[in-house]
Amino acid sequence: MLDALVAYEDIAADALAGLTATPKTLPSKLFYDAEGVRLFDEITRLPEYYLTRTEMALLKRIAPEIASLAPPGSALVEYGACDPTKARILVDAAGADFAAYVPIDVARGALEALAAQLRTQEPGLAVYPLCADFNHDPVLPAAVRGMPKFGFFPGSTIGNLEPEVAQTFLAHARRTLGDGAWLVVGADLRKDAQTLLNAYNDAAGVTAAFNLNMLHRLNREADADFVLDRFAHTAIWNAAQSRIEMHLRSLARQSVRVAGTMVHFGKGETIHTENSYKHSISAFQALATLAGWSAANVWTDPDMLFSVHALRADSAR
Repeated sequence: MLDALVAYEDIAADALAGLTATPKTLPSKLFYDAEGVRLFDEITRLPEYYLTRTEMALLKRIAPEIASLAPPGSALVEYGACDPTKARILVDAAGADFAAYVPIDVARGALEALAAQLRTQEPGLAVYPLCADFNHDPVLPAAVRGMPKFGFFPGSTIGNLEPEVAQTFLAHARRTLGDGAWLVVGADLRKDAQTLLNAYNDAAGVTAAFNLNMLHRLNREADADFVLDRFAHTAIWNAAQSRIEMHLRSLARQSVRVAGTMVHFGKGETIHTENSYKHSISAFQALATLAGWSAANVWTDPDMLFSVHALRADSAR
């Protein structure tokens, strides 16, 4: 009961902080209840959503090169882990070089399922799931603190962070992983607007359902009374900021109760739910350098849709 109460208070407070601001926002972490995780998994298999299949193909090709960077006995620390598939590509390529795996994520149920799955698939790998917000400088489990660290942040999740927040995350990871550590990051690349818009506004409406599910979650967990068919999913390309923006647009003038507070919407007013920044290679490397990393290598697919960066925490920095 206490855990449920804490979760309710956190969600209600986070929602009201954004919905009473101008312009209105909701934190993207609210996407990932059980239904949100299921819908996002469906998104990754859509024909328009090039990111996952492109990164997967790229990782399979370069995994031996990446794995060769890991010292024997390393702890593989994955930020934003919700599926072990990409981590397994590195583990299988590295053989026995990875002694432990630390998946970090806020979705406790998905994290526990991931850990159970990987323990079955990789019985020789010690798995230490850590339920935490990776933006808040999580403390690694004691069992891995003496091991060399190898960070992994796939999926272009870093693109969902504001540039200053991304720099802060990278600086936190630099401190957590320590001198001599590696961090491998997947980052989506800037490209033509139509390809990007299609990826975030698929014909089947799965991304729309994913976006609207946030309101359904608030109805369930924050005593809200959103009527979902009074809102519509909208994705736009903000070229000046080099980002895709996802919004929920109010289709009418209306008022909604959230945790006892009335929130008023004008017709056409939006709730900004997510940004997905698209970096150039040079811009991402500059961001990493500001956070204390050295850009050691970068790989891309033949069509230059996606990039994977290997960053090194040099002790001299």
